[in-house]
Amino acid sequence: MSTAPQGYNPAVAGKRKQRDIAKLLMSDYKVTQSKTNKNDMAIEFPGPKDSLYEGGVWTVHVLLPEQYPYKSPSIGFMNKIYHPNVDEASGSVCLDVINQSWSPMFELVNIFDSFLPQLLSYPNPHDPLNPEAASMMNKDLKRYEQKVRDYVKKYAMKSEQLAKTLSMDMEEEESLVKQNSIREPTLSQALSTATTRRDSQAIDEEFDSSSGNQFSDNEDEGKQKASEEQIQEDQLSQISLEDVSDLSDNEEVDNDAIECYA
Repeated sequence: MSTAPQGYNPAVAGKRKQRDIAKLLMSDYKVTQSKTNKNDMAIEFPGPKDSLYEGGVWTVHVLLPEQYPYKSPSIGFMNKIYHPNVDEASGSVCLDVINQSWSPMFELVNIFDSFLPQLLSYPNPHDPLNPEAASMMNKDLKRYEQKVRDYVKKYAMKSEQLAKTLSMDMEEEESLVKQNSIREPTLSQALSTATTRRDSQAIDEEFDSSSGNQFSDNEDEGKQKASEEQIQEDQLSQISLEDVSDLSDNEEVDNDAIECYA
């Protein structure tokens, strides 16, 4: 038989218990009470925003002891969660404010508004209930974070939320692929560019070669033409000299004839 906590008053404790359960039922959390025991409940708890657990929904089992609020409630995750301070097999939670530092000043709704969100947002690998998760968190943080997300998708997402998350992941991957395709040319594009450059270079070289041959042919033709013109000039020069010599001889004959006639 357990000893009642100091200051415990059954009547006061009963009223306080009813008030805390009523507050929880009026909150935004979905609460399901056992038909045979109103102190036995299942509460749907969403993962806190901006944490690795965002998007997941866990069913947390809560059992209020007879001495509540002088004695802390018993809580545990019913669907799997990968966390250093949560036992993966049983779902029990290692949380100091519940296990050791509980005070009657705390209300039942505080567990879901403050204590569990703090636990999931800031895990403590130095006081683990899941040694594997704690070790992975310390040694390989990226791998740990990925495993947490995998557990969220596998065990803590409803079909609609899971489909939405997978769609968002696919859109993100497609966006990254498009960005990479814009930033980095594909192999075929690179080969096409290289081939174009090589063809252009070959055309330039062929043009330079043909132009050089053409200039060389033109130069030879010019030299040949100049040589022919020089030969023609020499021939004309010789013809002119012979004509002058002939004219001189004729003039001398005519002069002699004139003298004889006289």
